[in-house]
Amino acid sequence: MENLTIRRMMPEDIPIIAAWMITVPLWQRYGLTLHRAQTQLETAFHHGDVLQVADLPDDPACGFAWGILNGAFGRSAYLRLIGVRPGSAGRSIGSELLENMEGVVSAVSDSLFLLVSDFNHDAQRFYFRHGYQQVGSIPGYVLPDVNELVLWKLLRQLQGG
Repeated sequence: MENLTIRRMMPEDIPIIAAWMITVPLWQRYGLTLHRAQTQLETAFHHGDVLQVADLPDDPACGFAWGILNGAFGRSAYLRLIGVRPGSAGRSIGSELLENMEGVVSAVSDSLFLLVSDFNHDAQRFYFRHGYQQVGSIPGYVLPDVNELVLWKLLRQLQGG
């Protein structure tokens, strides 16, 4: 996308992103609060997780992606969260963030896992379009009435040894 910049998250981005995260209906369903969003992002930042921010000239901190390098089974990268500010969707921000995250984590992981809610059909289509496949389902993992679908993408060929 023209003029989109993806950069490392800075501490000053956290309150901005947390403030719009709590307006997203998906995260509202999961009970996300401002305090919890800020605390989770601050903890991830201090742990050295992969935190990326998307900026447009007219829309700073309009998206973010959070990856954990060995967060899936202690072996593969895990995409913890990805989000685009409401009102900024449809501008390829999510695609750029996902592709950037895949590039970053592929240096140390041959694959990327993520969870997506069974009711979130738009997100499922998004990930399938980007080459992810469903490899499992976890019933009631986060919310009792929601199955979390386990999606996986091979980023590079497995290395023997």
